[in-house]
Amino acid sequence: MPLAEIKSSEEAINLEDKHGAHNYHPLPAVLSKGEGVHVWDVEGKKYYDFLSAYSAVNQGHCHPKIVNAMYEQASKLALTSRAFHNDVLGAYEKYATDYFKFDKLLPMNTGAEAVETAIKIARKWAYEKKGVKETDAQIIVCENNFHGRTTTIISFSNDEGARKNFGPYTPGFIKVAYDDPDALEKAITENDNIAGFLVEPIQGEAGVFTPANDYLKRAKEICNKHNVLFMADEIQTGIARTGALLAVCGNCTCEGHCERQETYIRPDILILGKALSGGNYPVSAVLADDEVMNVIQPGQHGSTFGGNPVAAATAVAALDVVRDEKLALNARKLGNLFRRLMDDYIKDSTIVELVRGRGLLNAIVINDSEESSTAWDICMALKENGLLAKPTHGNIIRFAPPLVMDEEQLRDCVDIITSTLKQFEK
Repeated sequence: MPLAEIKSSEEAINLEDKHGAHNYHPLPAVLSKGEGVHVWDVEGKKYYDFLSAYSAVNQGHCHPKIVNAMYEQASKLALTSRAFHNDVLGAYEKYATDYFKFDKLLPMNTGAEAVETAIKIARKWAYEKKGVKETDAQIIVCENNFHGRTTTIISFSNDEGARKNFGPYTPGFIKVAYDDPDALEKAITENDNIAGFLVEPIQGEAGVFTPANDYLKRAKEICNKHNVLFMADEIQTGIARTGALLAVCGNCTCEGHCERQETYIRPDILILGKALSGGNYPVSAVLADDEVMNVIQPGQHGSTFGGNPVAAATAVAALDVVRDEKLALNARKLGNLFRRLMDDYIKDSTIVELVRGRGLLNAIVINDSEESSTAWDICMALKENGLLAKPTHGNIIRFAPPLVMDEEQLRDCVDIITSTLKQFEK
């Protein structure tokens, strides 16, 4: 039976409300089409997408190269499970490990799955390579982190909205302040059982908090000093979003593909998702060198869909687009322009306190409390004016357009944002 044709946004929202779990609070925009930096709703209204599905659609909506790769592979062979080999997975693994310069890749589907995978690898490494007593391993995480919403991940979150009434919680985690290398070293020196340090190079969900330029470098040095795995969650920040291939690349000046400049801080475990498929298919991955990854043996971890042929073909095409279209460079240039233009506006603003970010991962902080509806109201007004964005943490609005945006489009978006903000000036 074909799906019923949705004739209005109201109808679609009512169907979700009646038949779906109420685990999200979306902006009331019912989208039916996407192309490049634009999306259209059921009524045909056109918007700039300034969220990119939380940085999954870095390559733009429905990029033809990625869509064609996905379609062609789905037409030949979609799934074998890992009970058998297929002719795409190995080629994808070679391509991706060469691309990111690691020995091994373990394929999964969602970002949260990849984080859970990295945790398992780090713990097993601690027991088998570092000599930590089994079940005693600890992983250090940062306050205000966001790595997903599985049971284990919410166990080390301090977001009570995500945690409350979901216990008992998984032990084995120590929280320290973000952007505080001294706190990291103190936690390590006070505990002999530390397996790894799991960190977002930039905290996206928390409001696009960008650490000091030397934070990741110092954190990596501390981890090396104490034989602790440095684990970078680049699910949201990776794949060119921050103006470099990875956020751990720092403030690089690469003109094309990643050149591994002196600003690059190499993780022991790299976690990717979202834009690894350009938002076209659930694809995530954990990358590490042999010394770490080889602790995983047959039967110890896996996924029916992880590494399926469609995912592999899609990921290769998505990474091709990032490299061939120099999206990291574009994100860097447009991000610098966006923050400069917004800073110009903020000088005389009473409603916006500051703009922060790197590349095309940015946020503005609204001059109101987290409990107020102001940021939500601004996003509703932006929607009416043809631009989609979403608040986080009550008074912060995240701005993350597809990286295929050009300067003319960005300036048009800034005009929409600033003209909308003027309606809310106090």
